[in-house]
Amino acid sequence: MIRFLIRALFGSFRKPSRIPRRYSATNPSSRPSIKRNASPPPSRLPTTDTLKGKCHVIDGDTIVISGTKIRIAGIDAPELEHPWGKKSKFALIQMCKRQVVTAIVSEEPSYDRIVAKCVLPDGTDVAAELVRQGLALDWPKFSGGAYSHLEPPDARKKLWRAAARQKGHMKAFNSEVKPKRAPGQK
Repeated sequence: MIRFLIRALFGSFRKPSRIPRRYSATNPSSRPSIKRNASPPPSRLPTTDTLKGKCHVIDGDTIVISGTKIRIAGIDAPELEHPWGKKSKFALIQMCKRQVVTAIVSEEPSYDRIVAKCVLPDGTDVAAELVRQGLALDWPKFSGGAYSHLEPPDARKKLWRAAARQKGHMKAFNSEVKPKRAPGQK
């Protein structure tokens, strides 16, 4: 009696049995059709020369607008795990917070990111402001020295790992310091 009341109120506890559907090997029309899209998935790279929108900050020189990763052109900010990396990121967050950022695409993609000059609605160049604050360095190889006059005097000392990367000294990125071996040791 209790089972009857429970089934009446809550339904059956058993899952409905599923009868497998049989398809005829001789009749292909009995099989369900699967439509496949022949075109590749849409690219995250923009088809226009400018992107506008609110941004998400990845690190001191990378933002995302509408799902597109953008590297800010002409500067080099420290990586998050390097000294001043988080401070650089949070300065960029404060600068772009609640604002529509315009990214003017300037170069070919670099490491799955497009390279663009980013400007705020009031006309502030994001790269110039980061360099002025001493949280990013001008990268003359890519900017042509456009931001070098804005660098504070001690910026290259403070951001020494980014400066070493620009010079091609990649050993500065190794977190481990390997002891020097005596001659003849393996």
